[in-house]
Amino acid sequence: MGAWALWMLPLLCKISLAVLPAKPENISCIFYYKKNFTCTWSPEKEANDTWYIVKRTYCYGRKSDHCTTGNSTSTNRTSCSFYPPTITIPDIYTIQVEAQNADGIIKSDTTKWILATIVKTEPPEIYSVKPVLGVKRMVQIKWKRPVLAPASTTLKYMLRFRTVNSAHWMEINFKEYFFGHATYNLMGLQAFTEYVVALQCVAEKSMFWSGWSQEKMGTTEEEAPHGLDLWRVLRPAMVDGRRPVQLLWKKAREAPVLEKTLGYNIWYFPENNTNLTETRNTTNQQLDLYLGGKTYWVSVISYNSLGESPVATLRIPAIDEKPFQCIEAMQACLTQDQLVVEWQSSAPEVDTWMVEWCPDLDSEPSDFSWESVSWARNWTIQQDELKPFWCYNISVYPMLGDRVGEPYSIQAYVKEGVPSAGPVTKAENIGVKTVTITWKEIPKSQRNGFISNYTIFYQAEDGEEFSKTVNSSILQYGLESLTRTTSYTVQVMASTSAGGTNSTRINFKTLSISVLEIFLITSLVGGGLLILIIPMVAYGLKKPNKLKHLCWPDVPNPAESSIATWHGNDFKAKLNVKEFDESVNTHEERILKPCSAPSDLIDKLVVNIENFLEEVSTEEPGKGQENILGGEKNEYVTSPYRPYCPSGKNFKEPSISTEIPSGKSQYLCSGMPEGNCSEAKEQLLSSASSLGPDHLCEERAPNPYLKNSVTTREFLVSEKLPDQTEREV
Repeated sequence: MGAWALWMLPLLCKISLAVLPAKPENISCIFYYKKNFTCTWSPEKEANDTWYIVKRTYCYGRKSDHCTTGNSTSTNRTSCSFYPPTITIPDIYTIQVEAQNADGIIKSDTTKWILATIVKTEPPEIYSVKPVLGVKRMVQIKWKRPVLAPASTTLKYMLRFRTVNSAHWMEINFKEYFFGHATYNLMGLQAFTEYVVALQCVAEKSMFWSGWSQEKMGTTEEEAPHGLDLWRVLRPAMVDGRRPVQLLWKKAREAPVLEKTLGYNIWYFPENNTNLTETRNTTNQQLDLYLGGKTYWVSVISYNSLGESPVATLRIPAIDEKPFQCIEAMQACLTQDQLVVEWQSSAPEVDTWMVEWCPDLDSEPSDFSWESVSWARNWTIQQDELKPFWCYNISVYPMLGDRVGEPYSIQAYVKEGVPSAGPVTKAENIGVKTVTITWKEIPKSQRNGFISNYTIFYQAEDGEEFSKTVNSSILQYGLESLTRTTSYTVQVMASTSAGGTNSTRINFKTLSISVLEIFLITSLVGGGLLILIIPMVAYGLKKPNKLKHLCWPDVPNPAESSIATWHGNDFKAKLNVKEFDESVNTHEERILKPCSAPSDLIDKLVVNIENFLEEVSTEEPGKGQENILGGEKNEYVTSPYRPYCPSGKNFKEPSISTEIPSGKSQYLCSGMPEGNCSEAKEQLLSSASSLGPDHLCEERAPNPYLKNSVTTREFLVSEKLPDQTEREV
């Protein structure tokens, strides 16, 4: 018994370790008409060493065969096909799939298939999509019935179509009524519009549709214009009272894409006065009118060779008319690839709205777009219809009957980016520890988004950088607590939701002293001076003479010197040095030349000519005074440069010539008797010889006020005086 157990143990272990293949499930079969019969399945877990055998019974169970899939190297081990001529219709097949590996076989459930319900045909071939002459808004579609389709089976069709510029397909199902009749009239289309159509078919009892045929395009017949959407842009009134109005129109939303228009007729007139109707014609889709301040009605039609469109009418309100308000709030948001604008209204009776949008540019926009919205309080536009990084002004106008209400406007971007340039920055009001940083708004075309804030970065030379952030409404900021006499670098960054852009760096240097400090110093100095001036003025008013002598001291008059009294009171009336000098200068040989002498030499000679002048005046008073004095009073006084001789010391006077030149003696004796002239010469010589060292060194302090007012003349007497006198006689 124990030996038997030992013999069975390896066998039991082998059986317990065996892994059978997964059971095939989800078997599906399709009959590709006149091509093959293919079955597929999906095992839960597929092993690498598993292969499959598909067993089939056909001819209503009278025959059977099988097909085998590839081994583990096969690319498709869950599909198997049977090919003609063993495929017949109508018939019923039974299918069973066996999965095998080295450990065993697993069989699927047996399935039954009716070929008529699983047959799949080829798609039809469309060869014509054309309008029918005289029939509006219709195209006729013609195609060929699939060759690989049961001849005895009625086919069902599905037709799908769309306009060329649309991505939305519309579908229509129909059945062929007569065998071989492959025509269908597609009606209810737009006039003069190009359509794209495609077709697929299925056998009447089958569950599998064919693939779609190739797409084919066709165009409906042209007809008169469908209609217009009319709008206006009101401008401010001009000085002369006229109001510019820009009329805008376009094809109605339901109008054919390919609709042709030859022109537009416009007429307008004041309300309740059709006699003043004016008409215009244009080929453009806008017209500028200059209307009065009253209410006007404007009508526009389009026309082509087939007729005219319905009339589009618009009321232009008077200048003083106040529009009604009903929109309370509005917002814009982005959803996937669309921009959605929603608004709230307080007037439930308003069910029509006009949405207007245009780019927000630095200049006045010229490209307006608009669209009418009915029975809704939202508006949607595709993002690809708007430009990225552009700001758009979106306005919604409520419309009640023929009246247009007050608009509500917002701004929106479909995509934001960083600004293209930073703000232009300046430093103003530079002080000792403060400065004002100002900047300009970035041009609208360069913002690329909503400016959320500005950040000011500033840094001292070789110092730490600091920053301040302000909201977008502020265009200047004052920096404080700066360092005196320091250079700073500043730049401003403008930020959007996508990022920021810095401005160019600017430099400035704080002041060393402020205007207030200068004012205080000036005030203190000026106040001090004022305090000094007030007592001086008061003192001057009280004692004007003392103030005058203090500010302007008297300068001694040489004419009043005491030297004039040394030899008589007639000195003033007789001496006129200026006239004497002029008379002497008339003769070249009579010019008194200065005598060069050492610097330590006292005046060589002080000639006292008082007695000489007295005698001249007694002989010829008129002539002598006229020649010598010349009508002026001048006095000769002692020289202010006389050297000072201290007591106890002797002054050695150098030799002095006491001879008078002959020319001068001749001049001095002119007009005198011969006796008087000789006496005058002797007096001159005696006066000169009497001035010795003791006289010159007389202890007398020089008067400083006479330095610039005393004239010292040095008369040099020539040694040849006797000879010259004899010649003159």
